[in-house]
Amino acid sequence: MAKVKVTLTKSMIGKPETQRQTVAALGLKKMHQTVEHEDTPQFRGQVAKVSHLVTVEEN
Repeated sequence: MAKVKVTLTKSMIGKPETQRQTVAALGLKKMHQTVEHEDTPQFRGQVAKVSHLVTVEEN
């Protein structure tokens, strides 16, 4: 499967707990941190939930 890079670009300050947990589940802890994941439907659902906080790069 294809690899996808996700970067946390917006602050988590003042965001709902569910969004905080989703960002943590993606493996993001700090601003501008980038992680790489397999492109799966579950991953895409998580990214859709916090799309306003992250940027996605497809390889």
